[in-house]
Amino acid sequence: MKSLRLILSNPRYFGPAWVFASLNIWFGTWAIYIPAVKDRLGIDKAELGFAIFFLSLGIFTIFPVAARIVNRLGVGRATWYGVILCSIFAIFPLIAPNYYTLMAALFFFGATNGLTDIAMNTLVTEIEKEDGAKFMSAAHGFFSLGGVLAGLGSFLIGPLGNPALHMLGVIVVVFLINLRFRSFYFSVTAAPVEKEGFSLKLFRPLFLLGIVSFIVMGGEGAIVDWSGLYLKEISKAPEFLIGAGFLAFSVTMTLGRFLGDGISARIGSVKIVALGSLIAVLGYVCVLQAGTYITLLGFALIGLGFSVIIPELFRIGGNIKGVESSQGVAFIAGTGYSGFLMAPPVLGYLGEQFSLKTTFTILLAGAILVLCSTLILRRRQK
Repeated sequence: MKSLRLILSNPRYFGPAWVFASLNIWFGTWAIYIPAVKDRLGIDKAELGFAIFFLSLGIFTIFPVAARIVNRLGVGRATWYGVILCSIFAIFPLIAPNYYTLMAALFFFGATNGLTDIAMNTLVTEIEKEDGAKFMSAAHGFFSLGGVLAGLGSFLIGPLGNPALHMLGVIVVVFLINLRFRSFYFSVTAAPVEKEGFSLKLFRPLFLLGIVSFIVMGGEGAIVDWSGLYLKEISKAPEFLIGAGFLAFSVTMTLGRFLGDGISARIGSVKIVALGSLIAVLGYVCVLQAGTYITLLGFALIGLGFSVIIPELFRIGGNIKGVESSQGVAFIAGTGYSGFLMAPPVLGYLGEQFSLKTTFTILLAGAILVLCSTLILRRRQK
């Protein structure tokens, strides 16, 4: 909680943290209107999943050149320009007139999100180096907080009845707050750093951690994209509760990220991964019961369980004997991001061919696999 107090008391730290929150506010607002976009364009779940693939494609397209862009512009400027670009492109997926323009809009929305993601993480890293202050974990907590704020916005679905107007209001508010604090980080720069390529000899000890990261973040991505549709089609939730699954997930995710470090210090990394995966398993079981309120409880439990797993994987991966911490963390982050982006379209296809219940049954099996993997991690730790 010390880093949270630091962010809230100093604009130099609040500015970057708010960019983290902004990214998930934009993305989360898009997510709660996925069912509305599907209905407006008259597409099925498989087509929607393929369109969402273009969001992933945009992110992966920008990744190879993002570091070069950040170094050329300066990390502070790159972060601010990312905020501007996201503010411009966030609205287009909600006003796309047809399926093909939706794919194009999601591609550019993904690309600007990817650039901002890399820039803001680099920005926090450089500020930590300059100031000797640690607030990266709390900044990621702000990312989760952004999801909470986006989820709260779901209660405007009924009164507004206009996705584009809702997103436009979000864009204006979020942009103005970023504009207020941009001067506190705009001039931060970082010298380009030569990084070694990933070595195959590192793959073996990190393989299991990579699988766990892929499954957990794949589950996160699936809940972001499909929780609203699950509540609508399977749970038959009223319209004002369609976005509440994402909200419940985000609230408990945020709480877990702000409190997880203290719990980990008491019980250890492997045990907290086991505890988190067990809570997530219980959450999926609740979701599969299909009743509206038990499903909402399930999404809340999944968020709480997942919140502590990824930070602990970073800790474990960064302390494997003979492996540089930066390489371990990079591998886990890469596999996790791949799961986050790849799982939703694949699961969307399966949801169309079978049902969304089948999709979440597969996610339950993945959570059980993560729980079982902690037995291997514990044995290796000993």
